[in-house]
Amino acid sequence: MPKSEPTHQPVLIREVLEYLDPKTGQSYLDLTAGYGGHAAAILSATKAPEEAALVDRDDNAIETLRRKFGKSGALIVHSEFLSALERLAGESRRFDMILADLGVSSPHLEDSGRGFSFNAPGPLDMRMDRRQAMDAGQIVNGYSEAELADIIRRYGEEPKAVAIARAIVRARPITDTGQLATIIARAAGFRARRGKTHPATRTFQAIRIAVNDELGQLERSLPLMLDRLSAGGRLAIISFHSLEDRLVKRFLAEHSGNTYDARLKLLTKRPITASHDEIVSNPRARSAKLRAAQQK
Repeated sequence: MPKSEPTHQPVLIREVLEYLDPKTGQSYLDLTAGYGGHAAAILSATKAPEEAALVDRDDNAIETLRRKFGKSGALIVHSEFLSALERLAGESRRFDMILADLGVSSPHLEDSGRGFSFNAPGPLDMRMDRRQAMDAGQIVNGYSEAELADIIRRYGEEPKAVAIARAIVRARPITDTGQLATIIARAAGFRARRGKTHPATRTFQAIRIAVNDELGQLERSLPLMLDRLSAGGRLAIISFHSLEDRLVKRFLAEHSGNTYDARLKLLTKRPITASHDEIVSNPRARSAKLRAAQQK
């Protein structure tokens, strides 16, 4: 019996197609190809899979991409996107379209064995690339109180970061995500209310970002994305929290405008968000923000 594909709805698919505006024969680089939702739509328009490179750091995603696109001629790269961009730069490859859909995918959150979610107990993992050594357990059980507080405050924008870090250190050793979520809830003085965001949300986000170096990867990769664009090429980036969006907004602003040395023309003056209908069918789209630009 064939293995069933993980369920994952690509966010802002209509808007991605609008701003990347794929044409027959054009080249495409998907830096976070995931389970191939965006890629399938783009390649359906270009009809040129041999001109595409599909990148992901997750082994399950790569397995799915190989099943879907492995025989099409597309280059499939098992890597985080910074290393992939460096490799492509070494090969002098440029692309008419580049897409980066940041953040975690639905299969990550739904698989308790990956440790991304606190909805069911799971290991303290949170690695997008399970080949790497660093995992959430090393941060939760090994970092100092000051280091933990800094991560939770900086990456989670959590106002109770100090209290949460202190509670984590006092409760060690912590063995799973359920235990960690309970400790955070108690430290934050949480009382369950319908519709209220769980207090562990920001701390889990912060630890995940630290484990996967998400902001560092993005900041170092943005200049390489620009360098990999063909003349007239289009770049689209989807972010899911304010820290990512701030980095993208600042980078695009720095390289666009009416100055003689500006390399980009902004296609989105403000971030594009999901429609009401999409949010109803795919709640993950609620926090998605798309920014796009075109190489001059």
